[in-house]
Amino acid sequence: MPDTKRHNIAESGAPQRKSEGMPDSCLTGGGNELFQAIQDPVFVVTPGGTIIDANNAALSAAKKSHSDIINKGICTIIHGGSSPHIQCPLEEFLLTCSHRVEETCLPGLSGEYLLTISPVKDHHDTVRKILIVARELTTLEISKADSLRTAQLAAIGELAAGVAHEVNNPITGIINFAQLLLDDSPKDSLQEKLLGRIVDEGERIAAIIKNLLSFARDNITDSEPIDLNQVLTESLSLVEHQLKKDGIKINTSFSSERCEILGNFRQLQQVILNLLSNARFALNERYTTSSPDKKIEISCYPFIKNEGQSMIQISIKDFGTGIPQGILDRLFDPFFTTKPSGQGTGLGLSLSFGIVQDHGGLIKVNSIIHQYTETIIEIPASGS
Repeated sequence: MPDTKRHNIAESGAPQRKSEGMPDSCLTGGGNELFQAIQDPVFVVTPGGTIIDANNAALSAAKKSHSDIINKGICTIIHGGSSPHIQCPLEEFLLTCSHRVEETCLPGLSGEYLLTISPVKDHHDTVRKILIVARELTTLEISKADSLRTAQLAAIGELAAGVAHEVNNPITGIINFAQLLLDDSPKDSLQEKLLGRIVDEGERIAAIIKNLLSFARDNITDSEPIDLNQVLTESLSLVEHQLKKDGIKINTSFSSERCEILGNFRQLQQVILNLLSNARFALNERYTTSSPDKKIEISCYPFIKNEGQSMIQISIKDFGTGIPQGILDRLFDPFFTTKPSGQGTGLGLSLSFGIVQDHGGLIKVNSIIHQYTETIIEIPASGS
């Protein structure tokens, strides 16, 4: 299962190759031998993201014919599509006609790639074509990208904690002063209503701050041996009625052995409930009526990592709307959400990331738009 949290973007400061005067045949297939001889997938696109041409390596990786690709959107081919309310970051960037290098998962090409975006200027100094080269990453490169992304998220956590601490004191003062005025306000007056709103909104801000501080926590409290199978079972019992009401089927596959770790039962239950809530939302978005594919698959099994460490893996997979590939790297950022405006705070996955990290584990998301989303959690087994 490929990791999906590794769109580690680096703006290149290297000078671009001079391409003025380069014949069009060098940038489109048209039987050009050099173009077709390139072993890595290469696409030629417009700044608007429409594919003009692709070499044989690109056709092979995408498992499509030349006619299947030409005049299609690049995001549709390499990412599998996009969400109606979220513009693909790649398509947004292409409009800037700038150079860029990024490491990313491309489901349409079935792998992890280093994507190089190179604008090509004509003799009028105008960019009408952009060259996109995708080089498949090695296992070592993927591992390094994972480590970098984890470090980036840890830095975001520290920033969130600093902001939360700075905001916490003044918002507490606002709530307290508003409450004092509210206590002396005439009953059923406009003043009472307005002050009540100030207190309510202040408490909502305080709750968000509390969540931010939880995201940036440093350690687990009340750690004890727990069975992840039990965490999943009890979590499902809390939402079983709600899922059944929505027509969502649950398929479970749990190890017959105890999947024991050292951790906090309630914190991990919070993670599972959040993931189930996200899966429910995605399924209800895709299927307004009953469907055999309106389901969530959940598994929990022990396994041995390459380093010989004993781990427990949880997988929660739904077949809902899916998540655009271009934004997978932002899923764990505080306040980022794929839901429409007003339907999510963007803190659920941030908190889940912090909790799993506190347990010495990792959480990753793999998704293809309009097909599925799978969240995988790996936590060291107790005694490992």
